[in-house]
Amino acid sequence: MLQNGSSSSTPRAVSGKRSERMRLVLSLLHERTSMSQSALAEALGISAATLRRDLADLDEQGLLVRTHGGARALDARSEIPVRLRNTQFREAKQLIARRAVDMIPAGPYAVALSGGTTTAEVARALSNRSGLTIVTNSLTIAMECAARPRLKVIMTGGVVRQSSFEAVGSLSENTFKAINVGTAILGTDGISVSGGVTTHDETEARTNHAMVANAQRVIVVADGSKVGQVTLAKMADLSEIDDFVTDSDADPAALQLIADVGVTVHIVDLSAVRR
Repeated sequence: MLQNGSSSSTPRAVSGKRSERMRLVLSLLHERTSMSQSALAEALGISAATLRRDLADLDEQGLLVRTHGGARALDARSEIPVRLRNTQFREAKQLIARRAVDMIPAGPYAVALSGGTTTAEVARALSNRSGLTIVTNSLTIAMECAARPRLKVIMTGGVVRQSSFEAVGSLSENTFKAINVGTAILGTDGISVSGGVTTHDETEARTNHAMVANAQRVIVVADGSKVGQVTLAKMADLSEIDDFVTDSDADPAALQLIADVGVTVHIVDLSAVRR
């Protein structure tokens, strides 16, 4: 059903503008494997000196390899770190988050949240609710929710992935298996009929599937760029998903295919925020 409506080194803090620029560098390298400094600077519209500083920081954090006169990607399959993704499609993610929160019942209730920038917006949108227990394997979401006195937070154990700041592995999986939640809200790197709900890391996928398997209802949240995409590891089959919340930039044909297999698709309209 379609529903329309409104590195081991410590990462350095970066401004929103620089974060977006560094994300674009990684995106270009993931697409083309390697590029010269002059080509990167031209594509980004920045000076050679600014680019050299960005490449030095990204290399220091183990996110790319600097070469003579340019840079190359570490692994074409690797994901862009969550700290560099938080400015992309921000307005769409905020609208998606608000729609997902509207689907959470009032009163005492348990909600599981996976890591990701869209689920982080869900966590922020839940900040004014009371009586909720938040179960998460994401360090960033746990910190966001723990600062809200009306929310109770349960953080899973596990090994923390540097790129996503999510705890994964058997400790995290066992926590999700031991707790029954009313709704699990799952972020994703790709959702399609052919691939299901996918992410870049197989261990993260197994952990998030444990969250999905022990929830009474499962909502997937993702901006339109993720629709029709398939990444390395499956977190869930579409048959395990109840609702999918996305935006009006998503491919309508891909959304219809998702709806045809029984997922209720909710579409937030981006036209109002672009006027």
